[in-house]
Order: sequence, then structure tokens, then C-alpha cells
Amino acid sequence: MSSSSNTSHPDLSKLDPLDDHNYKRWSSKVLIFFEQIEIDYVLVKDPPTLLVFDPVEQTPPLPVLVKKNEDEVTKYEKDNKTTRYHIVNHMIDNLFDLFMVHKSVMVIWEALEKKYGGDDAGKEKYVVEKWLGLMVNG
Repeated sequence: MSSSSNTSHPDLSKLDPLDDHNYKRWSSKVLIFFEQIEIDYVLVKDPPTLLVFDPVEQTPPLPVLVKKNEDEVTKYEKDNKTTRYHIVNHMIDNLFDLFMVHKSVMVIWEALEKKYGGDDAGKEKYVVEKWLGLMVNG
């Protein structure tokens, strides 16, 4: 008998694209998706470096370590491409154009966090102004 997993993953096709007003919700949903498919590490972890022969010490790395390291590098590259694909494809066009040039999803994620995630003062001011406008007009 074969066992099948009933794990359901969120459907990112229903995710609203990132714009200048929905970063907190968007980033939380994207992060949850990446956590569920266990590729969220590429958002915060530097890529592994490939082990190479050291000409100074003249000692090559052990074959077992090389194979494991090559597998880690390959997995990281694949997961980086997957996360980058999902992130840039869930942005409005002007953000897509801005971030598409970056090959590292970690660079994209850090730039988005720096631009949208740091300080909520501007968003709070916007919400208060909107609420006051409703109170005056409503």
C-alpha cells in the first residue's frame, strides 16, 4: 500500500499582488506558504559555498563532504528560484520590474522588508486620516 499525504498547501494563485499598501498581510501569507513547503530558509540564509580543492594545503575535501555540499548547493539554488518566482509573480507590475533583476530571493526579501516592513507610522497616519475622514463625512 502506498501512503499519500493529505497536507494541503495554501493556494498562492488567490494571493493579492504586493502593492504599496498590503505588505504586512502579503508577506505573512507568502512566508506561511514557504514554511509549509519548507523552503523559507532561503529568505534569511546565505547560500552555501561549494567546496573546492585548496592549492595551498594541497588537500582536497573528502568525497563524502563534496557530494553532500553539492547537494546542498543544488537544493539552495532550486529553492531560491522557486521562492523568487513566487515572490516576483505576486507583485504589481512596477514592483515586478524593479525586483526582477535580482537573482537572490534573500536580497529581494530584505529590500522589501526595509522598504515596507520597518515602520508602521506612515500606515497608522493613513488609517487615522481615513477614519477621521469617515467620521467627518459620515
